[in-house]
Amino acid sequence: MKRILLASSLLLAACSQAEIDANAAPQDAAEAPAKPNITSQDLGGGIYVLLGPGGNIGVSTGEDGVYVIDDKFARFGQEIIDVIGTLSDQPITYVLNTHHHGDHTGANAEMKAVGATIMAHENVRKRMGITYMNEAFGRQQDARDASLWPTLTYSENMTLWFNGDEVRAIHVPSGHTDGDTIVHFVGANIMHLGDNFFYNMLPFVDVDSGGSIQGMIAAQQIAYDGADAETVIIPGHGAATTTKAELGESIKRLQAIHDRVKARKDAGESLAAITAADPLADMTDLESFITKDAIIMATWRSLGGDI
Repeated sequence: MKRILLASSLLLAACSQAEIDANAAPQDAAEAPAKPNITSQDLGGGIYVLLGPGGNIGVSTGEDGVYVIDDKFARFGQEIIDVIGTLSDQPITYVLNTHHHGDHTGANAEMKAVGATIMAHENVRKRMGITYMNEAFGRQQDARDASLWPTLTYSENMTLWFNGDEVRAIHVPSGHTDGDTIVHFVGANIMHLGDNFFYNMLPFVDVDSGGSIQGMIAAQQIAYDGADAETVIIPGHGAATTTKAELGESIKRLQAIHDRVKARKDAGESLAAITAADPLADMTDLESFITKDAIIMATWRSLGGDI
């Protein structure tokens, strides 16, 4: 078990270092123009997706103001605000956090400073206020400063009529975490799934924050059932946008992970034995900061297994 935790921790550290290296200034930075961390992609109808390190950001612009879905890390706060300023001359009115992780909520304080109201499911605020042990990476996650907490919360779902559209915030319990929200721009036919959808990657199921692989499958199914062939889907990580068909493939893949681990667990195999058997050998190319070992462990824990 220590081997799994150590491998996950080392891989996360490597990913973090890769991000630092990718954003490091060249030695001749005085001569070379700075490469932007945050870029935008126009989805039409006044809606954009912002890309860069951290979770994908959704942005709705219009006469009512700017509605932002997630805000990456604190160090990108001003750059995000600046990029949004090139898309709209209206103020940032609302920011909705799809869940509590720092790569989706890190710039909340900066957003509050320019007048935005931070919204989220009530469990996001609760999770931000507690310290807990994250077993997936073998480290303690400290409570976040209160300046980052959302100031408007909801217990189930919420609908905002904004910029000429009906924008539904749909709580999906026990998916990536227990505070996840799917955001559906009904008129524009665009959905932001947050980290309930890692495009073309093995997902992070945060069991220590109330998540489960069963809940993530259910969350993706809710989005799938509410989408049509033309729906533009924004995943939490990976490509800027994807489709209902690709979401359907993700559901099948998650179900396969669940079923393979469950069958072995039900047969009496230990977590170590299941991991050693490599039941996800055909998914090696989907590894990133989450490895096959890590998703096997998350699935084992989702099924009630101890570590």
